[in-house]
Amino acid sequence: MLADVLDGLPPRQAATAVDRLISTYRGAPPTHAPILRDRADVAAYAAYRMPATFEAVRTALAEFADAVPEWTPADHTDVGGGTGAATWATAATWGGVRPVTVLDWAEPALALGRELAAALPELADVRWQRARIGSALAVEPADLVTVSYVLNELTEPDRVALVDAVAGAAQAVVIVEAGTPAGYARVIEARGRLVAAGFKVAAPCPHDDACPIVPGEDWCHFSARVSRSSLHRQVKGGSLAYEDEKFSYVAATRLPVVPAASRVVRKPQIRKGQVLLDLCEREPALHRTTITKRHGDLYKAARDASWGDVWPPAGLLADGEI
Repeated sequence: MLADVLDGLPPRQAATAVDRLISTYRGAPPTHAPILRDRADVAAYAAYRMPATFEAVRTALAEFADAVPEWTPADHTDVGGGTGAATWATAATWGGVRPVTVLDWAEPALALGRELAAALPELADVRWQRARIGSALAVEPADLVTVSYVLNELTEPDRVALVDAVAGAAQAVVIVEAGTPAGYARVIEARGRLVAAGFKVAAPCPHDDACPIVPGEDWCHFSARVSRSSLHRQVKGGSLAYEDEKFSYVAATRLPVVPAASRVVRKPQIRKGQVLLDLCEREPALHRTTITKRHGDLYKAARDASWGDVWPPAGLLADGEI
C-alpha cells in the first residue's frame, strides 16, 4: 500500500519532503499550523515515519494487553492519528471490528489514512475527523484513547489540557513519544497527570509511584525493530533491511491491572555463563540482577530476554537469582 501511495511522486520531491520533515521533527515543531501540509508531505511521512510509529505503538499496546488480559476495547479514539498508524496497531493487537475515530489537524493526512484503511476490512468504517489538537479539543468517551508522537507538537498548556481531556474520556490511555530525554520527560509528565486522575499504570512501570530514574542522568525508553521495505530504504536513504525505533510510553487504565513483577529497562548483557539484567521493580527501584547457569530454566529465559520484557517470564520464579 505504501508503494502505491508514492507511485507518481517524483523521487526528488519525496526526498525533499522527507528532509524537511526530519528537520522539523528534530527541531521545535510549529504549534500554529499542521506539519503535514499537502499530499507530498503526507506521502513522505507515510513512508518515512508510519512503519516506525506502527511498531512502537503496537509494542506498547501489546504490553498493555498483557496487563489487562481479559479486556478488549469496545471503541477507540486516536488523537493526532494522522494517517492511522496507531489505528492499525490497535487492530493488530485486538483484532475484530470496533468504532474508531481518528482526530487530526491535517486534512491531507486524514485523506491518506482513509485511503490506506480501505484495504483492511476492520478499518473500512473508521471516522476520520479534522480537529485541532490542543486545549480546545473535545474528546468523546471511548474505551481506549491513543496519543502517539503528538505531545512534542504542542505547547505545555496544550499538553496538559490534552492529557486531562483524554483522562476524562477514556477507560484506557496509551501515550507514545520519541525515545529521547525530552520525549521521556513528556511521557513522565503525562503519566503523573493520569495517576493523579485515578488511573493505574499498566505498562511499562510495575508501580504507580514516581519514576526512580534521576532526571538528567538517564531516561526510560525502549526499542522496536522495524523492517524496511525497498521503498522505505529509498525514501530514508538507508541500506539496512531494518531500523530500531526508540520510544518512551505509558499505558494507564481505570481497569484492574496485573502489573509486571519487574521490567527489563536496558538491553540484556550476555556474558560467558551469565546474563546481566537491569530491572525496574515494584518497590519502586532500579536494580541489576545477575542470572547464571545455576539458575537453570531462568538462565535460558534470561538469554532469550529482550529489552522491555516483563521479568521473570510467566511460570518461572526469580527466587535466589542474585
